[in-house]
Amino acid sequence: MRDFFFLIPVSIALGVAGLMAFLWSLRRGQYDDLDGAAERILYGEDVPLQPPLSTAGKDEDRYGRDPAGQPRSKHSR
Repeated sequence: MRDFFFLIPVSIALGVAGLMAFLWSLRRGQYDDLDGAAERILYGEDVPLQPPLSTAGKDEDRYGRDPAGQPRSKHSR
């Protein structure tokens, strides 16, 4: 019975904290545009891709390794 005197106030405090967090998010406008993010991913802007930063040769991958997967030394070029 003594446990209820501890658990009931704790559960009420957690409920009030959850309600306050929900009301805070309502005031901040978190639920104003629910469909916007879902549609934004589907109808994104057609932005051209940027060219790669490195101009590695055809016999290297983008990490500077030869086709066998071994790293090349700086002096081998």
